[in-house]
Amino acid sequence: MNKIAVSILNCDFGELSREIEMVNSSVAEWFHLDIMDGVFVPNISFGFPVVQAVKKKAAKPLDVHLMITAADRYIRDFKEAGADWLTVHYEACPHLHRTVQNIKQEGMKAGVSLNPHTPVSVLEDIVGDVDMVLLMSVNPGFGGQAFIENTYDKTMRLKEMITRKGAHALIQVDGGVDIKNIAQLAEAGVDVFVVGSFIFRAENPVQTIRELTNKQ
Repeated sequence: MNKIAVSILNCDFGELSREIEMVNSSVAEWFHLDIMDGVFVPNISFGFPVVQAVKKKAAKPLDVHLMITAADRYIRDFKEAGADWLTVHYEACPHLHRTVQNIKQEGMKAGVSLNPHTPVSVLEDIVGDVDMVLLMSVNPGFGGQAFIENTYDKTMRLKEMITRKGAHALIQVDGGVDIKNIAQLAEAGVDVFVVGSFIFRAENPVQTIRELTNKQ
């Protein structure tokens, strides 16, 4: 069964409580929260108050994706705000091993994300230390973008590396995931699917999540 992490970036923030309850009542596994600083990516999203607000009402784990510079500075703050999984970008962390260890020391699961242009080979020496690798299947910064087709091959290369290294990292994909491509992504090796706009634009978001989950 496909694991769905619902990205709240595309939800109606004026009805945040209602949107959280919708996800709670669905078969989705996680809430996915994108934190953007306007520096690492050309957009600004939200910060600690929104993470805390979601945590108060969420009945599922918070999967927090940091699209920011200087992530180390805020690791403990995100733990205190309610993050269960914390993912940082390879491109923004010059001391990635230390960052991953710091996340784990705070009691969170550690993820590393790669931008579309970054090859999976950069993770050869750390894939055994992380709990999840997030492959961006759009350029980070905005929701609703078109899926980058190279993601299928990239996923298969990552899956081969994880297997070869005897690692146990989950593979997550974020960007342009919908009912048309989720089966092929699952076949390529994706474990967790971040979906936002496709769910929140649907007439029946709960049913859409169920269809995504069951689509093998």
